[in-house]
Amino acid sequence: MKLCPRYLLPLVLAVFTLALLSAPLAAAEGDAVFGKHTYRSFCSSCHGDSGEGDGDLAQYLTIEPTNLTMLASTNGGEFPAERVRVVIDGREPVPGHGGGDMPAWGYAFREIYEDATVEQKIDQLVAYLRTLQVTNAAPAR
Repeated sequence: MKLCPRYLLPLVLAVFTLALLSAPLAAAEGDAVFGKHTYRSFCSSCHGDSGEGDGDLAQYLTIEPTNLTMLASTNGGEFPAERVRVVIDGREPVPGHGGGDMPAWGYAFREIYEDATVEQKIDQLVAYLRTLQVTNAAPAR
């Protein structure tokens, strides 16, 4: 059986729609998926693939990268989403971020993207960092 080209697009759209409806992602889960890509591009070289502060460049830094998997543990078990956001976007400088060592990514993103996209990328990155959290472990560096 040969498919007529005019039926191909509706068929593809129907299959795609069914796939989306059969396995919907919560907004935070979807954000985390995209945030993982941003993390891998901008953060993992220092903080490591798993977020433990052991990235390829960590050994060359004067300030040891934070173990991002421990943010909730060192905050009474609650992930400090707003604090993470203000560090990423540059409103609250911390050693290694926003100084001469490394730019605050919010400022760097604004050089590339429009404000709405910057906010979305930061939201996604915060959502991904939330997924890296471990409990009952040693304090963050």
